Amino acid sequence: MVSIIVEETAELKGSIAAPPSKSYSHRCIIAASLSKGKSLIASPLFCDDTYATIKACTALGVSIKQADNSLEVVGPSQLKAPRAAIDCGESGSTIRFLAAVAALAKGKTVLTGSPGLLGRPIGPIVEALQQLGVDCTSNDGFPPVTVFGGGIRGGSASLVGDVSSQFVTGLLLACPMAERDTEIKLTTPLESKPYVELTIDVIRRHGVKMQASKGLRRFTIPGGQQYSPGNHSVPGDYSSASFLLVAAAITGSRIRVENLQPDQPDIAIIDILERMGADINVSDGVVEVSGGSLRGVDIDARDIPDLVPPCTVLACFSSGTTRILHAGRLRIKESDRLATLPSELRKMGAKIIEGEEGLTIRGPCELKGGRVSSSNDHRIAMACAVAALKARDKTEILGVECVDKSYPSFFEDLKKLGGDVHS
Repeated sequence: MVSIIVEETAELKGSIAAPPSKSYSHRCIIAASLSKGKSLIASPLFCDDTYATIKACTALGVSIKQADNSLEVVGPSQLKAPRAAIDCGESGSTIRFLAAVAALAKGKTVLTGSPGLLGRPIGPIVEALQQLGVDCTSNDGFPPVTVFGGGIRGGSASLVGDVSSQFVTGLLLACPMAERDTEIKLTTPLESKPYVELTIDVIRRHGVKMQASKGLRRFTIPGGQQYSPGNHSVPGDYSSASFLLVAAAITGSRIRVENLQPDQPDIAIIDILERMGADINVSDGVVEVSGGSLRGVDIDARDIPDLVPPCTVLACFSSGTTRILHAGRLRIKESDRLATLPSELRKMGAKIIEGEEGLTIRGPCELKGGRVSSSNDHRIAMACAVAALKARDKTEILGVECVDKSYPSFFEDLKKLGGDVHS
């Protein structure tokens, strides 16, 4: 287990490029893998999760070559099931997306992962695939998943929309290649809508057609389609950049984060920072933060679950009460974030009340250093590091290697901006 020390930092300054979007990278790699021919992906994110997707697609017969800061992906005429099980590591996106894609591969595919991943639900997409004629099983609703491929019949499938949008994305990726038309109906409102919109945008760039209802509760996908090769340039990730933006706001610093294009998931962090009093300027893919007088607000996390950790830290240094609402899905992430966030930040002196579906934070809090744990959760590690920048004395964070899951250069970037970070 690797630990790192973060000490109180008076000021951050400078510019940094946001890391490429993990969500976009996953989807581009898979859409390119389903295309017969060569696709180029410029500036993808290289991290543990995207490497899991690259390895999984390669195991299904896709040729993927890394050159400098790009990927060349050549999809085969027919996906083929591998002899060995596909290890998806800690990546929920990989196993949920590939569970559907594996139905298109000839033969038996087994998808498994780390102990943490084996505790994350997969039942809804397995049940939906069964409704569409796929022979597949799970371990009582959890991985490993066994898929007996050869094609997807199509037809009608229903599933919940408020457990994980990744189930919907998996079906949207695979079902255009079903034998006949597919209709997907959600029995509960879809949460994390921007991520499904991102999926639709990516696959349409590969020539795939589908229709979605206004509220994204119903999807109609013509069957028998083929993906066409397509090229992508992956934009910066607002989810990861949010930690840097919050770090600037709570330390009263002025920084610039570049490579942040509009219309990306989690751009909502800009509105949240503005509502809480931070001075924000956005232009030409650059977001500039200049501190501000921070105040508590209500935050609806229904579509932005990944922003809850940085927003919780932001709330700790804001006057008044912040309520984070509709965040129940955080209990089935890499850790139970609704429990882990309060537990670790309270060790530093934060005033946080855990609810069944959210958090209540009373600020401003006077945080002090100490020893905290990432709980092997990348967003917990980054949240604790940002909080430590404004805490008295030094803070030791245990298990920081987990940031390799989504933002391998996080601590380097924090240091480049002037953060007091050392081993």
